[in-house]
This record gives sequence, C-alpha cells and structure tokens, in this order.
Amino acid sequence: MLRVCLKSKLHNVTITAASVEYVGSVTIDRDLMEMADIWDGEQVLIASSSSGERLTTYAIPGEPGSRKIEMNGAAALKIGKGEKVIIMAFGMSDQPVKAKVLFFDSSNHVIGTK
Repeated sequence: MLRVCLKSKLHNVTITAASVEYVGSVTIDRDLMEMADIWDGEQVLIASSSSGERLTTYAIPGEPGSRKIEMNGAAALKIGKGEKVIIMAFGMSDQPVKAKVLFFDSSNHVIGTK
C-alpha cells in the first residue's frame, strides 16, 4: 500500500511579495527548492502561521540566493506579503520517509535542518 508522506518542509518562511497579476503559483528561491528537494512545478501545500489560511498550488523556481518567497495569482489574495508560512511537499511511498525540514529566520535564511 502506498501512503502519502511529508517529504519536504520550509518552516516559518516569510512571504516577500504577493502579485495577483501573475499566473498562479508560488515562487521560491531556486537554492531553497534544491535544499528541500522540491521540483519545478511540484504541488505544495502552504499554511499561513499568520492567518491560518491554507492553499494548494505549485512551486516555480525564483532567483537563486534571493531568499524570495512570492505568492502569485489568486493565491496572493489569500496569503500576503509579510506573512509567515509553512510550505510542504508530499510524496507517495510504501516505506517510511524522512522529510527534509528547513527552519528559517525572519529574513529567510536557513537557521537549521532536521
């Protein structure tokens, strides 16, 4: 039996921009995506620690090293600039999965991993 398991988590990142005019998704610094093993176009669940809002969208890579996390399209109406969020990606497995978890400071610098 396959189970859906957490495989990647960006914990406590800050949204750096929100643009309704952009085609929907979330832009994530490419370096952070690579560290967390999130692919271009991969489905992610975003939970706002600020408002409690939750939404599902897909990740697109942003400028490497920028530390930018940007909400795009309709998602920008739900989660805005300055909000703290948790970004999670899941996978299916028939074995236990050890998730890659990254913890962040208020400037989106990685301060720890698990």
